[in-house]
Amino acid sequence: MSKEEKDISYFVTFCIEQFKAAKSMDGAKVASLFFENGVTKYLSDNYNVLHTQSSQWLVEEIDHYLKTNCAS
Repeated sequence: MSKEEKDISYFVTFCIEQFKAAKSMDGAKVASLFFENGVTKYLSDNYNVLHTQSSQWLVEEIDHYLKTNCAS
């Protein structure tokens, strides 16, 4: 695994943990939510821009992504 791949993996994990804490959710449920709705791919594909943002902004961005890209 390259350094960039490790950095992206760490970032996605960080986002799962931040979202979990902000929403008072179980980590496994957040991971499933992210994988099933393309959030992990979105975070990975946009790592270069997103990893520079604050944790609060990331949680808000993920909320926005889920609301606009996922059928409820």
